Amino acid sequence: MAQLSSDQFAFGGQLLSIEDALERVTAGLRPVEGMEEVGLIDADGRILGEALVAAVSLPPFFNSAVDGYAVRFADLLPGKETSLPVGARVPAGSEAGALVAGQAVRIFTGAPMPAGCDTVFMQEDVRLDGDRVLLPPGLKPGANCRPAGEDLMAGSLALAAGRTMTPETIALAAALGVTRLAVRRRVRVAVFSTGNEIVSPGQPLGIAQLYDSNRFTLQALLRRLGVDVTDLGILRDEPGVIEAALRGAAAGHDLILTSGGVSTGEEDHVKAAVEAVGSLAFWRLAIKPGRPVAMGVIPSANGEAAAFIGLPGNPVAVFVTFAHVVRPFLAVLAGGRPAVPMALPVRAAFAYAKKAGRREYVRVALRRAPDGTMEAMKHPRDGAGVITSLTETDGLVELPESVETVTPGDQVAFLGYSLLR
Repeated sequence: MAQLSSDQFAFGGQLLSIEDALERVTAGLRPVEGMEEVGLIDADGRILGEALVAAVSLPPFFNSAVDGYAVRFADLLPGKETSLPVGARVPAGSEAGALVAGQAVRIFTGAPMPAGCDTVFMQEDVRLDGDRVLLPPGLKPGANCRPAGEDLMAGSLALAAGRTMTPETIALAAALGVTRLAVRRRVRVAVFSTGNEIVSPGQPLGIAQLYDSNRFTLQALLRRLGVDVTDLGILRDEPGVIEAALRGAAAGHDLILTSGGVSTGEEDHVKAAVEAVGSLAFWRLAIKPGRPVAMGVIPSANGEAAAFIGLPGNPVAVFVTFAHVVRPFLAVLAGGRPAVPMALPVRAAFAYAKKAGRREYVRVALRRAPDGTMEAMKHPRDGAGVITSLTETDGLVELPESVETVTPGDQVAFLGYSLLR
């Protein structure tokens, strides 16, 4: 379990910026304990538990970067074409031998450089004359060669602990001869919804009922982050039922995640249940859509504890607050580092007005303007409950607190959905 305290998320202010929320989410949070060893290909998406140090140099030997002719630079005539006889032939995977002074060696990409060679001419840049090769002037010494350890030297740090493994980092580990890696165990998250008015897809709808979508959004987002997810389903609006589910989930999970039901209304039973079995801090984020987020700690009967995060009830607000609160929280909890999404500059093709002091996220689709510039077109509906405003757009334009108006032609910051999930 994660190391949590009852005042882990305490906050007495009125509004939190995203940066303040990120700091409070991650400050003092210790990663889950436990590691396991997995095969290299199974490490994709996992958090590296131990630093990877290069056991060999990469590349391990001096070799040619191209197909061509290896020579000793000192044998070349300054400023004019040089004719040298072609001696040995060295394909990749063979022993190189040594260069005979005054000769060229036919060599191929990845082949070891013969002793004495220090420069390679690309085969398309030379001319052949019988058993001789004609080498043009102008090449610099050391051209088209890969020194041993050019990428990494044996004994140097290849990957730091806490790095999220990706196809690129797996390629590096494989190039170093690694077959298995120590990774942190997966974070375990329980997800549930509450409400007598919602049913799961596939069930018949009653009067004044609607299908539960947030629970499925959260599970999909969590699975993309490589966590183990438990679906606790829909809990009825009964405090005793919710309290029992919270206590049970705290024993086997690191985080309990839900949406809605944590405000101050009479029917917000999740808030009361969390306060009855644990501790709860209610935050108001200075963002739109989003704003209300509940953070808490739920102790279990066996002495363990799970974090609790309650997100807003509207689907778009769930997506935005997950990106800015849950995602960085899980990154630290898993033993990694929270990644700050890098916004891309695009041109606004819409007008917009907002309040100062609040960061807003506008759903937009991208198009390429006649002058080649990428433009952002605002979705026509702003409601935080409009799910199609997510499916019919490409990402969010982030408007900082200081901005009050956007006019067509302004440069704005675009965050693609792939950066937020």
